Amino acid sequence: MINNDLLRRLSTIFNLNDEQIIATFSLTQCDITAEQLNSFFKAKDDASYQEITDEQFAHFLNGLIIAKRGPSDGPEREVEQVLTNNMIFNKVKIALSLKAEDVIAILELADLSLGKYELSAFFRKVDNKHYKNCSDEVLSAFLKGLKIKHT
Repeated sequence: MINNDLLRRLSTIFNLNDEQIIATFSLTQCDITAEQLNSFFKAKDDASYQEITDEQFAHFLNGLIIAKRGPSDGPEREVEQVLTNNMIFNKVKIALSLKAEDVIAILELADLSLGKYELSAFFRKVDNKHYKNCSDEVLSAFLKGLKIKHT
């Protein structure tokens, strides 16, 4: 999925205004200006449209975890250079402190049924034999379910 679309969807789900989004980025020492944020939300065919890099979006997601759960006691997490749907899914799940049952219920709100074992495959290490790539459809259904739950 496109990071700009994901940022737009998450900001809508959590009812974040521009200042809150910028503050979320800054929680992980990533400075985004209001102009940059505005260009992230432009239509793709707009001349001032700017794509959010995976690294920038990882900063936002890590900031969301800090905003929702508070800072961790240990050292600051290293920001990923490349994001996958699995990582994005997991970071949102962590930010909201969701358990498997919660995620399954959210997915069912979006008319997607997954079992606990199917779901756990998305959160395993890449080299685990039971690891499964999270498709755009599953991530989109999760976000759709979150939107239904939070409105």
